[in-house]
Amino acid sequence: MSKVAVIMGSISDMPVMQEAIDILKGFDIETEVDIVSAHRTPEKLFDFSKNAHTRGISVVIAGAGGAAHLPGMVASMSPLPVIGVPIKSSNSIDGWDSVLSILQMPGGVPVATVALNGAKNAGILAAQIIGSHNKSVLDKIILYKTGLKEAVIIASQSVKK
Repeated sequence: MSKVAVIMGSISDMPVMQEAIDILKGFDIETEVDIVSAHRTPEKLFDFSKNAHTRGISVVIAGAGGAAHLPGMVASMSPLPVIGVPIKSSNSIDGWDSVLSILQMPGGVPVATVALNGAKNAGILAAQIIGSHNKSVLDKIILYKTGLKEAVIIASQSVKK
């Protein structure tokens, strides 16, 4: 079974990143969670990035606020797909510094970037990546999206009454 690593730069990022963890667990995807700071624990960042694929990790979701170097640094050293979650943190410039730090990667070092505090979508995207080669996960994604559609139909009917 494929595994997703959900990492963040600080424990203060956990309330946002919990949404990715919850969605992955809802799809029964094994999830490894850790704090890996690009600025405070660079050795841990290097070790994680260079070795995650050898531990069965298939996708990395990396959340960071402020300068938000974590997703890009992981992507620079890992062969795995990296999904960046920009986080509006206490030292953030309304979140734009995080968004741009993750979004504006140089050619050759891609980071898929979701919306500010968009960890839920990061979890769904990671599940879709895994679902592209795992039918069980794909079937769960199809059910999830059908549920989204049904919720809109029900809401639509309720406003027409």
